[in-house]
Amino acid sequence: MTTFRLSPAVADAFPDTLVALVTANGLHGRAPWPDTAAALEALEQQLADGTWQPADETDPRIEAWHTAYRSFGTNPRRVRPSVDALGRRMVKKGTLPRINPAVDSYNAVSVRHGLPAGAFDLGHVTGDVEIRYADGTEEFTPLGEPDTVENPRSGEIIYADAAGVLTRHWNHRDAHRTRVTEDSAHVAFVLETLHATRDGHLLKAAAEELRGLLVPHAAETRVAHLTRERPQATA
Repeated sequence: MTTFRLSPAVADAFPDTLVALVTANGLHGRAPWPDTAAALEALEQQLADGTWQPADETDPRIEAWHTAYRSFGTNPRRVRPSVDALGRRMVKKGTLPRINPAVDSYNAVSVRHGLPAGAFDLGHVTGDVEIRYADGTEEFTPLGEPDTVENPRSGEIIYADAAGVLTRHWNHRDAHRTRVTEDSAHVAFVLETLHATRDGHLLKAAAEELRGLLVPHAAETRVAHLTRERPQATA
């Protein structure tokens, strides 16, 4: 079991934070996931028809993350929150990337609801995971760059386990070590909002939508939430 924890310092700085933790065990990532394929295609068709567009930086959901990034010293127009980058890519290309069914599932839910999402292969996580401020000594190897080592700046918000950084700039980019592949069997997915009072219902609906895509392909799924008042949950 892996405990996910929202550190007191981050919770105090962002008191309306709500993180949904969606856990899937016994995941089968090599068979087709028709519901996920259909979700991607539906979003792309809506974009092509002009009936829907991804949230951009003028949307309050994205604007809140830009403000948060600036608060810990990150320029959000150079280093964008994941959902912002994904939406911009979709508008430019007209499609969403196809990585593998599990990643495609959270990408579809993320861009549809305008909420950052990510995932970690728990088989490669060491100890517990905390959303906290970096002290500047941690090491991070970016997804797709296994020979690169970065050191987050002191004060940057990160996801970290006992072995290093899992996500930089809160939700900009995931680590190579804990990337989700077709063979990942035990995965923790996260969805996030900084404004639970306003968008908590949206986040909870998105978490259940993601869970619905996972259920046909997993032995077990469950949803938990992290808040300032309840800052930890087990995956």
